[in-house]
Amino acid sequence: MKIATWNINGVKARIANLCQWLESSAPDIACLQEIKSVDEGFPRAEIEALGYHVETHGQKGFNGVALLSKIRPDEINRGLPGDDLDEQARFIEGVFSVQGGVLRVCSLYLPNGNPPDDPVKYPYKLAWMERLQRFAEGRLALEEPFILAGDYNVIPQPHDCHDPAVWAGDALFLPATRQAFQRLESLGLTDAVRATCDTVPLYSFWDYQAGAWQKNNGIRIDHLMLSPEAADRLQSAQIEKHVRSWEKPSDHVPVTAHFDFAA
Repeated sequence: MKIATWNINGVKARIANLCQWLESSAPDIACLQEIKSVDEGFPRAEIEALGYHVETHGQKGFNGVALLSKIRPDEINRGLPGDDLDEQARFIEGVFSVQGGVLRVCSLYLPNGNPPDDPVKYPYKLAWMERLQRFAEGRLALEEPFILAGDYNVIPQPHDCHDPAVWAGDALFLPATRQAFQRLESLGLTDAVRATCDTVPLYSFWDYQAGAWQKNNGIRIDHLMLSPEAADRLQSAQIEKHVRSWEKPSDHVPVTAHFDFAA
């Protein structure tokens, strides 16, 4: 089974690229972020024509997440628990039947948090990460295969960006951000890419500005974090960098992993 995450940066603007990628990469489950579409406006017909079931948690103009899957989920949960006042569409969880039990896959779009001195944005990011940790603790207690996939807006280590000095004051790389991510890892979650590849640098995002793609000035902020039960089934992981060279690309590329689950 191939599971992927991709910040599409606007599904309507990128629908041709999305369909091309679904046909060529053929993930069994694809987690999308920043769909920038309300649920009823999502271009599901084009995706369903390729054999995918579509579940969305959308929002007009920004945010929004989706799960595309070749197998129909048994259960869908929308929104990260822990704050009933949070109206931002950043989290969706699907529960799928696989041989031997269930597989839980979440698509998440963690807040950016910039500028860090904003009285709302950075505290919201850190509070969201605390809620994510509490959610992960609960799911890990189930001792089931569980995958938290998405755009974390976190640069975990200095080698995950082209120049740490450039990012030193950014919300994606501040010590408090990285410490919150490390606490998440310390629960027993495995970074699929780093578990299978020691190569540095590896990036999943290149800004549209200043020739970042051409200069390979990237960062790695898109992650698949695995419970021990999912990590035991991990076979390989890849960053599909070539997608960034397509016409009208997203500034992110898909990150994929293969597992020996069977539906």
